Amino acid sequence: MIKLFVLDVDGCISEPFKTPDWETITRIRDLNRDSRSKRDIPPVTLCTGRPLPYAEAVAQWLDVDLPYVFESAGLFDPDQNRVVTAYETGENGRPGDEKLNSLRQFRNWLTVHLIPKYPNLMLEFYKMMDAGIVSHDKDQVDRAYQKIIEKVESDYPDLEVHRTDVSVNTLLSGNNKGKGIELLSRKTGLALDEIAYIGDSEGDIPALKQVEMAFAPDNAVDSVKKVAEVIDAKSSRAVLMAYEIIIQKNSEFGDSGS
Repeated sequence: MIKLFVLDVDGCISEPFKTPDWETITRIRDLNRDSRSKRDIPPVTLCTGRPLPYAEAVAQWLDVDLPYVFESAGLFDPDQNRVVTAYETGENGRPGDEKLNSLRQFRNWLTVHLIPKYPNLMLEFYKMMDAGIVSHDKDQVDRAYQKIIEKVESDYPDLEVHRTDVSVNTLLSGNNKGKGIELLSRKTGLALDEIAYIGDSEGDIPALKQVEMAFAPDNAVDSVKKVAEVIDAKSSRAVLMAYEIIIQKNSEFGDSGS
């Protein structure tokens, strides 16, 4: 059975810079609440490339009470009320500085040399383990993405880059959503074959490839559609439809006596 449904945010739960479909969001939230008393309904949580305050707000929309994870393999642990990472060292639980030096240098390059050239770009704040830019201007995101790829290939071989129509995230190589799902699996005690995931962008692929049931909305990029079951709906409507598919599969699993 699927015991956890993990939701990407931008492009799945909502469309960036647009008002969410509150009716559909409410239905997803209600199912999540029902999961606390109904065996066939798994709870939901989040996996996103956006910063903690953004994820925290979306978690409140959906009444998420479980840990949620980030593209940079950080996990917000509600029990400790902090973000833990895949690279924690030392008694204070902070990531080792040697792991972050190149990322800090790259973030400085973004701030000093790249962002001033594109007036509609901004640095995503409150990010701990990656360096992100965001903009409603797709053309500027496209151009910035090419500059970022060139810079990473020439000077930062230990980093990897993921993009959406509205953002570009640069993170430690391998420190992606796939690693985040592994953290979530360990924290919740659930096996990867008990987890489902829905995502729309290339940054979701490492997670989609690891779970038992992988879904993509119709607005997903082609590379994601190749590794997931495509739902014939966009964004939050696709999330709700995928959720209903999971619930039906769980119901059938229970009826079979397996």
